[in-house]
Formats: sequence, structure tokens, C-alpha cells
Amino acid sequence: MRAASRGDSISGGGRVAGGPEDKRLLRGARSRQLVLRQAVDTASLDGLDGLSFGKLATDTGLSKAGVQTLFKTKETLQLAALDLAREMFIDAVIRPARAQPQGVQRLRALIEHWINYAETPLFAGGCYRVANMADFDSRPGPVRDALVRDQQDWMSTIARELRRAVDAGDIADLDTDLAAFQIDAVLCSANTALRLGDTDAAHKVRRVVESFLTQPE
Repeated sequence: MRAASRGDSISGGGRVAGGPEDKRLLRGARSRQLVLRQAVDTASLDGLDGLSFGKLATDTGLSKAGVQTLFKTKETLQLAALDLAREMFIDAVIRPARAQPQGVQRLRALIEHWINYAETPLFAGGCYRVANMADFDSRPGPVRDALVRDQQDWMSTIARELRRAVDAGDIADLDTDLAAFQIDAVLCSANTALRLGDTDAAHKVRRVVESFLTQPE
């Protein structure tokens, strides 16, 4: 089948790619991305409950009606912000670590990329999960479910690399799920410590992680 060339009609109605409708959709997509990026920063500082159409309109220079048209409800906005934050976290922490061999080296890479993610920080208020988990841990609903899924996926990633290290004989046998829980707890604590100005937080994280990577006897 011949590929459509520029100027070819893409629908029975004869609409041409690059026409007014396409430009409107492109503007809408750009506005949505602009709002979501601001929403993630705001949520990391003020929590997801701190999101409002009016504030985001002011912060982005868009109209309140325009922002509300993009997301309809506050919950839809919150979930979309969480989706973007998750994608950005994966791009900053998970994907770069995949360049390292599985097991100990990949786990260390995950931790180093997480430290950079929290120290830089990627989001204005640090880790978006830490900033919001306490507010939603006792509030059933889609937002809590999304945060829980993210948290579980992250801990599963840590546990998987620990298990691979054990299976390869690179570290002593341990309860990988428990170790992942403990490492994540330290990371959450470190995120708070970094926000409070603890310049030694990253070093403490590395020491804790290395304590799990002991050689088998």
C-alpha cells in the first residue's frame, strides 16, 4: 500500500493533514502538556489536593476555562499529573539503570539515579510519591490506587534486582521483599531529609543499600 504523501486527504471528508483541525489539536496537546508539567511541580510542593484549575491557569498563562476544558474534573487532572510524573520518574531513574548488568550493578545504578532525581530535584518539591502518599493512604479511590501501584512497582523493581543478585551468588541470601521495603523506607526518609537541607542524606542512603549487598560466606 502506498504511504500517504503530504497533502493527501486523511479522511473521507477530505481534511488535509496540517489543516486548521490539526493545528487546533496540536495547540491543545501543547497546552495539556504545559499544564501537566506545572501540575506535577505544584503537586510535589502542595500535594495533589493543592491542584486547582484557577492556580494552574495563573501559573501557565492559560485561561481557567481552557484548563478546565482540558481535564473536566479535579480527579482527572490529578490522575493525569500522576501519569506524567510516573513517566518522568521512569525516564530519569529506571531506563538509565537498564544500561547496567542485572543484579548488583543495576541496583546500584537505580539508587544513584534515584539520588540524582531527588537531589536535583526533578520535581520542585522532590519525590512526588513521598509528597502525596501520606495524604491519600487512607482515602480509597483512583488517586490512592495510582499511588499504590507506583509504589509497588518501584519496590518490585528493587526486589527483582536483589533476587537476581542472590541467584547469581553475588550477595548473601536475604528476604528480598523485606529488603526492598527497607530500602524504599530509607529513600522516602532521605527525600524528606534532602528537603530539610541534610547534605549527608545521599551518603546515608548508599551506606544502607551497601549493607544489603554483603558477599556470601
